[in-house]
Amino acid sequence: MTADSCLLCRGAAADDELERIEVWQDAHWRLTVSLSSEIAGFAYLEPKRHIRYLHELGGDEALSFGSVLARCMQALKDAAGAELVYLYVFGDGIPHLHVHLAPHRAGDALNEQMIRGEIVEEKLPNGMTRFFSDTFPALPRGDLEATADRVRSLLIGG
Repeated sequence: MTADSCLLCRGAAADDELERIEVWQDAHWRLTVSLSSEIAGFAYLEPKRHIRYLHELGGDEALSFGSVLARCMQALKDAAGAELVYLYVFGDGIPHLHVHLAPHRAGDALNEQMIRGEIVEEKLPNGMTRFFSDTFPALPRGDLEATADRVRSLLIGG
């Protein structure tokens, strides 16, 4: 897909079709709020330049992403009277980076479940709660440590 054929690259021209309204933009980013959602304030933050995935951010987009994200999330939280704002990035729907921002209030339609299967809660001695799937057991610790080592090596060497 190219910028010419990308629905999100059309910006405001696609808002009616996507049932959303622009609420903010700067030189690199655009925030729209859904007009068809179970959640008040459900929004989309997307770069104006055609970028498919988060890891393709560069330059000023990459430098500004954190501060723009924090600013948008705070505004959505305040406007929707939410306790917090969930952030979702899926990457395989519309092939243009877009971050889903979902203000969450107790009892709303959102679901904190991140993995498939029946979710099991285990209270840990330190007071934290570990969530896991009863359908998908944890991978062997050695495999997980090996992956962590590869990530470390890629990021800092060694």
